[in-house]
Amino acid sequence: MSRLLFPACLFALAQLPFSLHAAEDGKAVTSLADVDEDFQVQGEYLGSIVDERCRCQPVGLQVVAMGKGDFTAVEYEGGLPGYGWKIDGGRAKYAGKRDGDKVVLTGDKKQIEIQNGQATIKTVGEYRTLGAASHVERESGTMGACAPCGAVVLFDGTNTDKFKNGKMTEDQLLVEGTETAIGYGDMRLHLEFRLPYMPLARGQGRANSGIYVQGRYEVQILDSFGLDGEFNECGSLYRERKPDLNMCLPPLAWQTYDIWFRGPRFGEDGKKTENARFTVWLNGVPVQDDVEMPSGTGAGKRVGEGTNPLPTKLQNHSNPVRFRNIWLVETGQATTATAKTVAGVGSANPEIAAILKSIGYVR
Repeated sequence: MSRLLFPACLFALAQLPFSLHAAEDGKAVTSLADVDEDFQVQGEYLGSIVDERCRCQPVGLQVVAMGKGDFTAVEYEGGLPGYGWKIDGGRAKYAGKRDGDKVVLTGDKKQIEIQNGQATIKTVGEYRTLGAASHVERESGTMGACAPCGAVVLFDGTNTDKFKNGKMTEDQLLVEGTETAIGYGDMRLHLEFRLPYMPLARGQGRANSGIYVQGRYEVQILDSFGLDGEFNECGSLYRERKPDLNMCLPPLAWQTYDIWFRGPRFGEDGKKTENARFTVWLNGVPVQDDVEMPSGTGAGKRVGEGTNPLPTKLQNHSNPVRFRNIWLVETGQATTATAKTVAGVGSANPEIAAILKSIGYVR
């Protein structure tokens, strides 16, 4: 197995230990020490293949463990999503299972055999070898991003003071099912998340969580690795807009979200004059580019839009999603804390209050 960074950098990694019985009972696995043998096969592969015109072309594979030795896979012409494959490029789907120490996956025209971290691509029937790909691990270009000067550090693994009823694991990770202690307005938000390994789960039951910006707009978190990238999958503005590209990595790999949010604007008569806007990067790749949101999403629609900055939630959907390195930069409308500060300063120092108003912290 190799690790693929942005830009690419390859080096060998030792194989992971595994338990033959872990994950087979349907429970979520949060530790590499508890994965099953299928986990070793699951993941991304990068290599080359001879096409129908006898040209050597890059190829990417995403192999998904479905539990108890069953697998699905997607082949991408040109490379992996975000790394060579074009959005309108060719894709082929496969399904198969483990056969001894080898996994065999069959599609309409080709067959894939995976063994010892190597995938061999052959024609169906003739079994003529067309190409090969090696197991790789990718890491987001914004992984470990440091909070810039002036940022609000929400969680750095030392405490949960900036979250309501926040809980931390023994290895200093934030547990899902919490929200920021105060509300924030316009912002750039960075966070890192890890999905549990749940090979027997399906659909919305597979490592589900979400980031509810202001409790109103959900950026979905889900194990969507190897899926089509629909409007309820990872990278989506939940049920309102699917991601431009499915950049979800395999479970138990650390992943990143970078979210730029600009709240809706309202006139003096209380009528909305501008919709909220989102730009979302998943694992360092844009998947929502300056998208207008005419309303809240999912359960956030019941909250209703407004200029009052509400807390941002990390949804509890009964799956153990973990978080780390969370920070934000305020970029416009006031937070709850700022609004209170301005109110206090304004009565004592009108000049400072006027400056804060001029840069958009109060209106």
